[in-house]
Amino acid sequence: MENKVKKLLFDMLTAINNIDSYIGDKKIFSEYDNNPMLQDAVERNIEIIGKAMNKLLKIEPKIKISNTRRIVDARNIIIHGYDEIENAQVWEIIINHLPTLKQEVKQYLEE
Repeated sequence: MENKVKKLLFDMLTAINNIDSYIGDKKIFSEYDNNPMLQDAVERNIEIIGKAMNKLLKIEPKIKISNTRRIVDARNIIIHGYDEIENAQVWEIIINHLPTLKQEVKQYLEE
């Protein structure tokens, strides 16, 4: 695997781990919903994940990672449609999609 690909995957994994550490093991939506600083930190890391994925797709367009386009789209919505994003949408990404992405990225990095 090319070093640039590994670096992008590592950046994604780091951002996912950051989100995991910010949210904690209990994963309580109300704590996220009532904490603007936490929201900013999580959204920033989702932006990093999306940007890294976009770059990765240019190098490895056929990479076997789920929902690659949706990952990039989430980043674009947060950046360009910041006034339209709802905390529940971000929470859904955290709970329903990041665990799968984390597992897939880890598998690539272990190769």
